Amino acid sequence: MLDVFKIAGRNLSRYRRRTVLTLLLIIIGMVAVLLFMSVTGSFKDMMVGQITDSVLGHLQVHRRGYVASIDNLPLNLNMKPQAVARVEQALKQMEAVQTWSPRVKFGGMFSNFTETTSIRVNGVDPEREAATVPLLPGRIIEGRKDGALVGKGEIVIPVLLARGMKTKVGDTVVLVATNRDGSVNGKTFVVRGVTEGVTGPGGRDGYIHIADARELLRMGDAEVSEIAIRLKDSATLDKTAARLNAALADQVNAEGKPAMEVHTWADLSPFANLARMIDLMTVFIKIVLVSIVLVSVMNVMVMAVYERIREIGTIAAIGTPPRRILSLFLGEGLLLGLVGTALGTALSLVVIYALNVWKVHVVFGQQQNLLLEPRIGALQVAAIAAMVVGVAVLASLQPAWKASRLDPSEALRHV
Repeated sequence: MLDVFKIAGRNLSRYRRRTVLTLLLIIIGMVAVLLFMSVTGSFKDMMVGQITDSVLGHLQVHRRGYVASIDNLPLNLNMKPQAVARVEQALKQMEAVQTWSPRVKFGGMFSNFTETTSIRVNGVDPEREAATVPLLPGRIIEGRKDGALVGKGEIVIPVLLARGMKTKVGDTVVLVATNRDGSVNGKTFVVRGVTEGVTGPGGRDGYIHIADARELLRMGDAEVSEIAIRLKDSATLDKTAARLNAALADQVNAEGKPAMEVHTWADLSPFANLARMIDLMTVFIKIVLVSIVLVSVMNVMVMAVYERIREIGTIAAIGTPPRRILSLFLGEGLLLGLVGTALGTALSLVVIYALNVWKVHVVFGQQQNLLLEPRIGALQVAAIAAMVVGVAVLASLQPAWKASRLDPSEALRHV
């Protein structure tokens, strides 16, 4: 086998320009694919992390029909205390679940005694909310960042509302909301903080203590609109969602259907479509890489066979078996694939490392100063490398087979 590689290397070196150009095509293709995968993969992970760790959590549980009407934040579809207790019982039995946070969501009117506008409000348990969406406290750009996220009698408002209403930290404001029975209620709050915007549902919501929300809405029971869930490992998302759905399947409504629904972040965020588009683009980029390697290596091998027909006839005439000739040409294709892959991978890793040393700042929606940290897993690199080497060998197969089947007498007469 070593002899085959030595001969293959010598043959490739006889046509340096063509060999170098082919290697450059493979290297450029490898760099393009690995950089695209690392950058887009990191961008996707960053944005998914922003959405799940700032607003949504990994999973959410709602009463059946709530998400279909979520734009209206219907109070009549809140989960009753018995349902909440059943969900929490199921969550306690799942090792994949790290923590969860109950929320009361409603729409209301926000007034600074001069102007009034609409607002979406989350009533939360401050400690549990901060544990479930740990990036939320970091979104506070004005006000106190230490201690609880929000206390009783306090409100945290989004930056767009604060600027539009010229409302500052420490100002007294009024929230007015209509409860489930149709009566209008109001309550004063002190602005504790202002949060920066985040792309996606809930990125412009205000936050108050869950006890204040229930008082404002005059809830007799400890109802919740949703339960947001954080997992220990986001890779278990689909499996955990299926297990939780199965655990809650025994709770049915009057129609005999499951009374509660489990939704992943992808079910609730429009960014999931962008994430799927990124995955689709990655597949197309891989197809382009395969095409580059296939065409370039096949071109080299076809030309090599054509230019060396007399040589092939000579070694065949002296008794070299067809399988040996076949292995010689396959060895050239394999060597091209291995060298191109090694150089392309090395160059890609150097560029990825440089992008992590000199950080790239990106803007996404309302978020202005996000840092992109490209990275790629060893298994992803190995898979791309194996694909390139495999395609290089595959591209060599037809020319090598043709060379091994040449008739020695015909080949020796070739001009």
